[in-house]
Amino acid sequence: MARALWKGAISFGLVNIPVELHPAEDRKSFQFSMLDKRDLSPVGYKRYSKRSGKEVPWSDIVKGYEYAKGKFVVLSDEDFRRANVRATQTIDIDAFVPADEVPAEYFDTPYYLAPGRRGDKPYALLRETLQRSGRIAIAQVVIRTTQHLSAVIPHGRALMLITLRYHDELLAPTGLELPAEGLSRTAIGAKEAELAKRLVDGMTQHFNPAKFKDSYHRDLMARIRQKIRQRQTKVITEPEETGEAAPRSAQVIDLAALLRQSLDKHARGTTVPAKRSASMPAKAVKSAGKRVAATSDRRKHA
Repeated sequence: MARALWKGAISFGLVNIPVELHPAEDRKSFQFSMLDKRDLSPVGYKRYSKRSGKEVPWSDIVKGYEYAKGKFVVLSDEDFRRANVRATQTIDIDAFVPADEVPAEYFDTPYYLAPGRRGDKPYALLRETLQRSGRIAIAQVVIRTTQHLSAVIPHGRALMLITLRYHDELLAPTGLELPAEGLSRTAIGAKEAELAKRLVDGMTQHFNPAKFKDSYHRDLMARIRQKIRQRQTKVITEPEETGEAAPRSAQVIDLAALLRQSLDKHARGTTVPAKRSASMPAKAVKSAGKRVAATSDRRKHA
């Protein structure tokens, strides 16, 4: 089994469930090396002392908090633990809420929770209770050196912990020029609204995450292989003389006509709603799972 990122316990009331935290995502990303353009030699980083200018090995580096200009408090892993021992060892459940009451913008990073030693029975009890009630648990936990608001939700046989954003971490759309709410306060006509609704209805289906692939990762890998085949590994590709493709016009001449064309296109390729997975939780909990899939990736590090 993969090494756990964190070990502790889920706590609510007088119940403690020993658990381990494991990653629940595998981001498809490239690891690029930086090269000197002149001779394509690798470029590296050095950790150096700003006082002496000499390189500092990892074994001699500690964390410090600057409390005044040029003055630091040194902090070790033990200091982070002593700040709040319970918070660093416990997923402390504060409340149980209906699964569909947490807006999508609060969800952040998913993890799996596995039961620790002698934790199977209480783990299963919490999972089944959440599943049957259509609720999720809202908790606080410290991972590495950062405290997270989080949600504990059932996911098939597993419990997932999904970190949430705190309310004050979300920015209001202040200063953005946004159209008014309501059709009567916009230039949208009844015909356009009806065509748009028909298009949305025609494209509606059950959410099937396996249907969506990271096509850009595949395309960039194909471009890399092409350069290798053509022996252009050391060629810096310059922009084409024609320049970048012209952006799509922001001026919509006839919105209704475009909607009709879209309706015709999708009418020729009607899709059948996907079957629901038997392992998915109750409707309300599944709703939370959908919102998790729609979030951006933002993993916090110390």
